[in-house]
Amino acid sequence: MRALDGVSFDLRPGEIHALVGENGAGKSTLIKTLIGEHPYGSFSGQILFRGQPARFRSLHDSRAAGIAAVHQELSVVKHLTVAENIFLGDEPVRLGRVDWDAIFRHAEAVIRTLGVDIDVRTEVVNLGIGEQQLVEITRALRRSTPVLILDEPTAALAEHEVVKLLGILRELRSRGIAVVHISHKLDEVFALADRITVLRDGRSVACADTAQWTRDKVVEAMVGRPVSEIDMPVAAGRPGGAALQVSGVTVADPDVPGRRLLDDVSFEVRAGEIVGIAGLMGAGRTELLRTLFGVAPGPWQGRIRVGDFELRQHSPRQAIAAGLALVPEDRKQQGLVVMFSVLENISMAHLREFCTAGVVDNLREFNDGRRQAETLDVKTPSVHAAVRTLSGGNQQKVVLGKWLLKQPKVLLLDEPTRGIDVGAKSEIHRLIRRLTDTGMAVLMVSSELPEVLGLSDRVLVLREGRLSAEFARADATPEAVMRAAT
Repeated sequence: MRALDGVSFDLRPGEIHALVGENGAGKSTLIKTLIGEHPYGSFSGQILFRGQPARFRSLHDSRAAGIAAVHQELSVVKHLTVAENIFLGDEPVRLGRVDWDAIFRHAEAVIRTLGVDIDVRTEVVNLGIGEQQLVEITRALRRSTPVLILDEPTAALAEHEVVKLLGILRELRSRGIAVVHISHKLDEVFALADRITVLRDGRSVACADTAQWTRDKVVEAMVGRPVSEIDMPVAAGRPGGAALQVSGVTVADPDVPGRRLLDDVSFEVRAGEIVGIAGLMGAGRTELLRTLFGVAPGPWQGRIRVGDFELRQHSPRQAIAAGLALVPEDRKQQGLVVMFSVLENISMAHLREFCTAGVVDNLREFNDGRRQAETLDVKTPSVHAAVRTLSGGNQQKVVLGKWLLKQPKVLLLDEPTRGIDVGAKSEIHRLIRRLTDTGMAVLMVSSELPEVLGLSDRVLVLREGRLSAEFARADATPEAVMRAAT
C-alpha cells in the first residue's frame, strides 16, 4: 500500500491553499515529503521550489530554503520559557554569549503580533494547549519565509484566537507569502482559502478555486460517499437515573492565591445521556473533567458520586474502580503510549484482570484486545502495530477502546474529535451514541460548538469556573450558548 500515489500539488505566491482529507488520506505524508522529513531519493516524482528541483534531505535543508512548517502535534520544549522556544536553535549571540535581553525583547515583539497576552518569561509547561500552539506558530512566523505550512493550527485555539490567527494569515498572504493550510474545520477553510485540494487514499482527487466548491462537495470528495451518510446521530430516548452527581465542586488555583479554577459547580448526568460542556478557553472545562477523574489541578472540595459510590479526594485508580473513564484532550501525551502497540494500549489499564498468579495471560489479552479493535473498526495492519503509525482518528479509537474494554458507567470525553477528519469524526459520534444506547452516561467537552449542540441531550455552559447556564437540547441555540459563555 502506498501512503502517496501519484499526488500532484502546486502552490502559488501570495495564496492560501487548503489541503483537506480524512485522517490517513496522505496529508501529513505529503507535507513531510515537501519539507525533507522524507528525504530526497526516498520517493518517486519531482518537487520544484521556485522553479528549480528541490532535493531536501532534511528539515534543515527546507528551512534554509525558506519553508517553515508547524505540525499538528506540538514540538515545544515545555520546561523552557516562551521566549526560549521561539528562538530555539537560533538564539542571538553577543560577544560570544547568548544575548538573553535580545531574546526576551524580540520574543515580546513577535508574540504581540498575534495579539495574545502571554508572558514570554513563562515556562511553556504552565500554558494551556491553545497557548502552546500559539507559541509554536509564533516560532514559525518569527522569520520572513516565502512558504508557511500549517497543519491544524487552530485545532486547540479558542474562537477569538482563531479569528486573530486567520487575520495574521491574510496579512501574510497580502505580503506575497504562500500558505499551505491543513484543517478539518471546513468553515475555516471556506473563510480563508483561495484554493482547495482534496486528498483521498493517498491520491489527489480534486483541486479548484474555493468559489467552485460547496461544503457538501468537499465532504463527498474527502470520504467518497454522500453527505447524508455521515450526519450527526439522533438524540437519545429517555435517560435513566443519575449516573454522576456533582455538588458544589470548587478547585483552588495552586499558582494564584485566592483564585478559583472551578467555583461551586453542581450538576448531574443520567444513564444513557450525553451532557455537553461548552465555554471559552480558560472557563474550567478540562479542569472539571480532571477533577472528576482524580487529578484535580489544585486543592478541591465538594461531592462527587458515581452511582451509589462517593469519591473523596480520590485518585484515578479509585475513579476507575467507581466506574469513571477519561479520554483526555491530548491523546498522545495523556491517553496513549505511542511507541507501544495497539494491543498494549488497549489492555494497559486492565492488566490485573488478565493476570493469573501475577503472570499475564497473553492469549486472553490478545483475544480481548483484537476483539475490541475489530468492534471499533480500528484501521491497523495488526494489533501489534505501534500506535504512532495510526491516523489520528484511529488513535482516538484506541484510547476509547482502552476504557470500553471495562464498560465504565460514566465516560468523560475531553475534545473527543480534536484533529480528526469529518469521516472519522462521524464514526466517533455514532460510537458515542451507541454507548449511551447501552445505558452509559457521557460528559463531553468540545471547543466545536456545532459538535456540542448536535450531539448533546443537554448543554452546560461554564464561564470563569462557574456554571452559568443549562440548556435542554431544543433550547441550546448557538446564540444562547455564546451569550452564557461570554
